[in-house]
Amino acid sequence: MTRRKLDDRAARHDGAYRRAKAEGFAARAVFKLDEIDRRFRLLTRGRRVLDLGCWPGSWMQLAAERVGDEGLVVGFDLRPCEIGLPSWVHPRVGDVTELDAAALVAEFGRFDVVISDMAPHTTGDRVSDQYRSESLCRAALQLATQVLRSGGHFAAKVFQGGGFPALLTETRAAFAEVKAVHAEATRSGSREQYIVGRGLRRQA
Repeated sequence: MTRRKLDDRAARHDGAYRRAKAEGFAARAVFKLDEIDRRFRLLTRGRRVLDLGCWPGSWMQLAAERVGDEGLVVGFDLRPCEIGLPSWVHPRVGDVTELDAAALVAEFGRFDVVISDMAPHTTGDRVSDQYRSESLCRAALQLATQVLRSGGHFAAKVFQGGGFPALLTETRAAFAEVKAVHAEATRSGSREQYIVGRGLRRQA
């Protein structure tokens, strides 16, 4: 095994990873959503949540806890989630960039919150990876403006690159309050950011 593979394995199995597993969560990413939610209070009881890029399921697990059985969590990813989830959580297999917003609203009603932890399959080329991450974030933003109720909230991951200021501008055009957040649980050296929008100004 190469040194790089050993380093990658160590990063995946760091303290946050072990803590997530000990607490019954599918991935360490749960602590990023927990931090964002504690700061912005997105996942209150009874809310309806759409989780984009939901595999392996830790964000759905936390969202389900916070919204309770009076709420709803719907998740989409290219890969199926294979963990046990409560009855008010509905994981689906699908390409987020091809989702039909009108069909989602027809089936579930309008959502209160859209969250996205989507990331591209990285190539090692930073500029290319950042561009594709920004494209996924923009797709999440566009879908959010179509499926959220007026006043709804949004949070999405992005690898910060040259298109980041434009993404912030687009989010500010749709939401009353917008913040860029670098979560404390993010690994050292990462350019990962979360764009959080509160209070959708309008419905598409």
